[in-house]
Amino acid sequence: MPHHQTALRLVASVAVLALTLTACGGGDDTADAKSTGTAQAKASPSPEPTSGGELAVGESATGKVAEDPGEVTYEVLAQKVDLGTEAEAAKAVSEPDKVKGKVLAVAHVKYTHKSGPALTEGSDVHDGTTVFADGQRGSVLIGATEDATGCEDPYDVDSWKQGESHVFCETYVIPANAKSVEVHWAEEDGEPFVWKFPNG
Repeated sequence: MPHHQTALRLVASVAVLALTLTACGGGDDTADAKSTGTAQAKASPSPEPTSGGELAVGESATGKVAEDPGEVTYEVLAQKVDLGTEAEAAKAVSEPDKVKGKVLAVAHVKYTHKSGPALTEGSDVHDGTTVFADGQRGSVLIGATEDATGCEDPYDVDSWKQGESHVFCETYVIPANAKSVEVHWAEEDGEPFVWKFPNG
């Protein structure tokens, strides 16, 4: 279940930043690329097991990410989603009119390095994470979670060895009246793993 908080701690520091609210369709190019990759995978069966599917809260997924210096296998777990208020969403953006009737949803996702080379210059594992509300992709809020409690900045992680875990967060703007919030994570060209968190 999402953790409702009267005041998301991130808002105090976020409100003074120049943040960008991207349109809901911001990932269309990626989505089209994923659809094409999926269609090709179905046309020529791959020896790899199909990724993606709905997972229970607390259940983790395993997937591979092409990192520098090589492919890394991660265990991924969507831990929770913190929901804010409409007032907090309005304070967090430069154009409050664009977020009327919407709230901030901060997804906390834990990534564990299971196998592959140690990383020394950051990771791209969090790039596969998105937040949906009632089946519709939310709007990503860039730069909003660096200071959120329990969240690490992925760009500050410059050493990551096998067995180590980090929690990265993604902040999205979703409708305040959404019935459910979903955290999606997918490998490149893979189907998403989906964790559903009831709202309310």
